[in-house]
Amino acid sequence: MKTVLHKANTRGHADHGWLNAHHTFSFGQYYDPSRVHFGALRVLNDDEIAGGMGFPTHPHDNMEIITIPLEGALEHRDSMGSAGVIRKNEVQVMSAGSGLQHSEANASRDELLRLLQIWVFPRAKDVQPRYQQIELNQEERRNRFQQIVSPDPADEGAWVQQDAWFHLGNLDAGTELEYRFKDAASGLYVFVIEGEVEVAGETLARRDGLGISETDAVTFKTSAASEILLMEVPMS
Repeated sequence: MKTVLHKANTRGHADHGWLNAHHTFSFGQYYDPSRVHFGALRVLNDDEIAGGMGFPTHPHDNMEIITIPLEGALEHRDSMGSAGVIRKNEVQVMSAGSGLQHSEANASRDELLRLLQIWVFPRAKDVQPRYQQIELNQEERRNRFQQIVSPDPADEGAWVQQDAWFHLGNLDAGTELEYRFKDAASGLYVFVIEGEVEVAGETLARRDGLGISETDAVTFKTSAASEILLMEVPMS
């Protein structure tokens, strides 16, 4: 088993006043040559956006962009004609493919928006851009891992143009749970949204990350109530 540990306090940080962002991997003005990506996982941003603020229209291409709101609501508009508001217990996938433009903003003028935005390299370039938004049943991740993203449109969760599987788990203190890799050649990136968990010989706390590869299963043991995001991605 091979691991790479990213403690929360080692992440890149940018405070723009209206945007308070932490970057697990190199992004914007933050660059660390040892933290450019984990396999196909390119970006893991932990953002806080002030009320009434957001990102103006900007372009993307050839990237799978997954957004997971943690608190508040995100308003989305894009050049495909998609528009909507995404809230906690929902997941948004945008396959940028051959190119699109979009804007995203805090849907509230008063409340803080917290979200995770994740970029994954696609398996093929210049595919037809697409947008998807799904609602999740949070009871389905109580002391288990709920699949929220997969490479198969017929499978559970939203789908992406990559052999990637994302899961969320809300685990009580004292829970022990195994995750078995979908593909033995994949890597698993663990991100602790809240709580404390032991996995692969490491104790992870709030906003810590751990990349795990060269194994086919890992066991999680929680010492506090925990919310955990798992991202299984190709390593090459």
